[in-house]
Amino acid sequence: MLKWRQHLKTINHHKWLVMRYCFRAGLYKQGLLHDLSKYSWVEFSVGAKYFQGNRSPNNAEREIKGYSLAWLHHKGRNKHHLEYWIDYSLSEGTPMAGMKMPVNYVVEMFCDRIAASRNYNKEKYTDGDPLAYFRASKEHYLIHEDTKKILEKLLTMLKEEGEEATFRYIRKVLLVKGY
Repeated sequence: MLKWRQHLKTINHHKWLVMRYCFRAGLYKQGLLHDLSKYSWVEFSVGAKYFQGNRSPNNAEREIKGYSLAWLHHKGRNKHHLEYWIDYSLSEGTPMAGMKMPVNYVVEMFCDRIAASRNYNKEKYTDGDPLAYFRASKEHYLIHEDTKKILEKLLTMLKEEGEEATFRYIRKVLLVKGY
């Protein structure tokens, strides 16, 4: 199969999974609009060119060019990415910082991480995979402490209690009461 077709199949499947999870959380509009920028030429062309099936094509572009133009485009247009919320800090000695994300985008980020783990790990997926990925990378994230805590709480709850309990908590507590 052609790489562009495989990439399209992967992003369509990812988008479908995130939509399904967002709907479970009650975030219908976000589920429908999730990652539409992946269909733009700047993102899609990179995905098709560097498609591998087991990891983000943006990482392959980054390894070759030293940056990923597709990722820079994507994170600047999608509020469920923590990188969207990086701004200048008002604290002396800290030039940049993660801003506190609105809770609905934290939930979408949670849904996105489950879907990405399912897409890349396929039949080997476990509910602990999104947490393992987060923990392996969290030291280099510029993320607000409150945002990090709630994301890690959701990922831990997913691993320990499963999807049903986690989405029930999201709907009945987190999206009602907030942080």
